[in-house]
Amino acid sequence: MFLVSLRTELRRSRFQACRGFMSTLSQAAPDDDCRFLLILGKPGGGKGTISGKILDDFPRFQHMSTGDLLRQHVRQGTELGLKAKSYMNEGQLVPDDLIIDLVMADATPYLEEGRSLLLDGFPRTISQAQALDQVVNVDLVINLDVPTETIVDRIADRWIHPASGRVYSYSYKPPKVEGVDDVTGEPLVQRDDDKPESVRARLAAYDRVTAPLVEYYENKGVLETFRGTMSDVIYPNVKDWLEDRAGP
Repeated sequence: MFLVSLRTELRRSRFQACRGFMSTLSQAAPDDDCRFLLILGKPGGGKGTISGKILDDFPRFQHMSTGDLLRQHVRQGTELGLKAKSYMNEGQLVPDDLIIDLVMADATPYLEEGRSLLLDGFPRTISQAQALDQVVNVDLVINLDVPTETIVDRIADRWIHPASGRVYSYSYKPPKVEGVDDVTGEPLVQRDDDKPESVRARLAAYDRVTAPLVEYYENKGVLETFRGTMSDVIYPNVKDWLEDRAGP
C-alpha cells in the first residue's frame, strides 16, 4: 500500500505544471486552460474520424490511444512495456494501474508544456474510471451514440484483400469488379469479425460494459452525448460544445 501511495504522489508531483489535471489539488485558476478529454463510442462508431477533426480544429490537444501506447512500449522494450508483456504472455489483462502508468509516462512532456490531452480507448469500465480519477481530473467527455444497425451495415460492407491489406467498401469505395481486388484480380474476403452477427455481438458487449461508464461521467456533469449516423453531421455539434467548454 505504501508503494502504491508513493507512486501516486510521484505522479502528482510530475504534473503540477498543469494544475487543471490534478484531481486531488485545489481547483485550477480560471486562466488554466489544460483539459483532459475522453471520447467514448461503439467500435466502428466514428471515434477515429471525430478525433481527427478535433485535432485539426483544436491543435492544443494531443491524441493518445492506449492501444497504440501499449503496443509501442512492448515493441520498444521499455520497463513498462516489459511489465505489460509479462501479463500478455500469460494470457492476462494488463492491470489498470499499469495502463495509467503508460499513459502518464507518455503524457509528461505534453503536460509540462501546458497542452491538453484527448484519450481514446481508456477507461472502459467503472473501476478503470475510478483508478484514473486518482491521478487526473477528467473534465470533458464526448459520448458518440451511433445506432447499432448503422455500424453493422458500415462494417459488414467491408471486404479486404488478405495479401495486401487493401480494404474495400461497397457503399463508398467499391472494387472495380465485384468480389475481386483491383490490383491483383484475386478474390476479396470478409473477416469473421466483420460479419453482421459478430459485429452485433461485439456491440452488445460494449453496451453492457460502457453504459455504467456513461452514467458515471453524466453524474459528474462532464459528459455530452452526440447522436447521429454520419460523422460529418455529428461533428459540428461536437465542435460547438468543445469551443463553449474548452475554448477555441
